[in-house]
Amino acid sequence: MVRLLVAAGARVKEGQPLMILEAMKMEHVLTAARDGTVAAVHAAEGAIVSDGAVLAELEAVAKAK
Repeated sequence: MVRLLVAAGARVKEGQPLMILEAMKMEHVLTAARDGTVAAVHAAEGAIVSDGAVLAELEAVAKAK
């Protein structure tokens, strides 16, 4: 994990960068799949993460009626 760009409780928009990972000397930006609130972050900068690990959780934003 190279860099965390959000913390738990942050509101994010679809496509917003959440974190940057490095793999095989290349950086990969992970982005929000939808609008929401970051419920939890399960990684720390500098940590080695396993394939398939859950790195962050997003809660959907309730749509106004």
